[in-house]
Amino acid sequence: MADAPAAGAVETGGGKQPRSVRVVLLALMIAMMLAMLDNMIIGTAMPTIVGELGGLEHLSWVVTAYTLATAASTPLWGKLGDMHGRKGVFMASIVIFLIGSALSGMAQDMGQLIGFRAVQGLGAGGLMVGVMAIIGDLIPPRERGRYQGMMAAVMALAMIGGPLVGGTITDHWGWRWSFYINLPLGAIALVAVSAVLHLPKKRGQVRIDYLGAALLTVGITAIVLVTTWGGTEYAWTSARIMELIGIGVAALVGFVFWQTKAAEPVVPLHIFRSRNFTLMSLIGFITGFVMFGATLFLPLYQQAVQGASATNSGLLLLPMLGAMLVMSMVAGRVTTNTGRYKIFPIAGGVLMTAGLYLLSLMDTDTSRFTSGVYMAVVGLGMGCLMQITMLVAQNSVEMKDMGVASSSTTLFRTLGSSFGVAIMGALFNDRVQDVMAERAGALGSRVTEQSAQLDAASLAKLPEAARDAYQHAVSAGSHGAFLLGAAVAVLALAAAVFVKEVPLKGAGPKAADGPAGGGDDTAAAKAPVTEAV
Repeated sequence: MADAPAAGAVETGGGKQPRSVRVVLLALMIAMMLAMLDNMIIGTAMPTIVGELGGLEHLSWVVTAYTLATAASTPLWGKLGDMHGRKGVFMASIVIFLIGSALSGMAQDMGQLIGFRAVQGLGAGGLMVGVMAIIGDLIPPRERGRYQGMMAAVMALAMIGGPLVGGTITDHWGWRWSFYINLPLGAIALVAVSAVLHLPKKRGQVRIDYLGAALLTVGITAIVLVTTWGGTEYAWTSARIMELIGIGVAALVGFVFWQTKAAEPVVPLHIFRSRNFTLMSLIGFITGFVMFGATLFLPLYQQAVQGASATNSGLLLLPMLGAMLVMSMVAGRVTTNTGRYKIFPIAGGVLMTAGLYLLSLMDTDTSRFTSGVYMAVVGLGMGCLMQITMLVAQNSVEMKDMGVASSSTTLFRTLGSSFGVAIMGALFNDRVQDVMAERAGALGSRVTEQSAQLDAASLAKLPEAARDAYQHAVSAGSHGAFLLGAAVAVLALAAAVFVKEVPLKGAGPKAADGPAGGGDDTAAAKAPVTEAV
């Protein structure tokens, strides 16, 4: 079966691609949408949820439990897919995610909701990894670039549509449907994957590295809690934060040591011997740091300083996300046609650094058009980096390590987002409080004690002096956060310079004409592309 041509193959580029691959890709995009859309929808529904269930003091744990479970389980899903086969493991992650969604929708109190969100997060950890790894199995890196636009579009749609969908569902159907909406979409993905995706069987009798998994889970959990609690629940220098840092460092050091001894390591350290893989992991971390920090503070700036509505917060990011989508499609097409990609990490580093620096220049007089142009520059940089990092990382490892390569890259991006939100958030909040105290005195201190993130409606109710002070404070806080982002983005540029342009495996556009496809064509015969479906 592996050697037989796939039924119903159609021309894509220069090679053959079965129609079933497109069906599988649609199912994968739905699963990817589920993973990305969830937090966006829930964020809008949270005020209503708290109003019905109570437990305001535990509000942050609704998000934290999900994030923790997702980050901790990501590497495990990747390894399980490598060991036992991608299809079954991916379907299991969808089922767990749907069970968590159904239970979350039925929660009767905040404690139940937090626990069920953790179940949901466990499944979500396998969704993104499964999507990336299966695409890595089906499509060779040279051809994979053409699908970047599809993945970038899903990401942009989730970020733009999430708040709007969440608000609409909550207003008309109730907050429980914010979770229930996942069920029909997940069922479609599950049926399509089950019916159409056929991947080679993997070995089943292998030992699972339980100690390595436990050490990694403890280490990641400690890191995420430090970045979540630091500066908010606890002071950065508090005993609790210091304890978590100590536990996290000890667990991760122990994990690295054990991975050199384990028979089936969760994260084989040999994948980091590839310079490109290590550099892509670093660039992915920085991209996560910058992207999620930017998507947090840009709407806040536009609401507080430019008077935009919080209801349309997703639309405020359209210049950045639209530019990211367009550039991701261009980068994918150029990569597929030429097989060359090094220019994109370098260009991405330059554009992202320049865009963040421009954002740091915004003040209380900056127009929406100007800020939109600045956001578009950042978006162009992200578009050069978002999917290229995964493509190059997967191209840097053997097929047997595709799952752990995908999960490791995803994990670094997730951890980067945690650090970005925490560090940029701490800098932002400190600056807001300082400027409010300087400009509005005791009144400013009372305002920031009530909330460091007032929306446009709440801001309009403040005395004029306090409102003016708060707008200057948010502007100053944004300046510090984006300037820090620009400094961090320079590291991505530095890393990109050292990327070695290794030929992408798989056929280029001329592969169907014979040897004209170049040296890459020999790798195409080795890549399990259409014969796996």
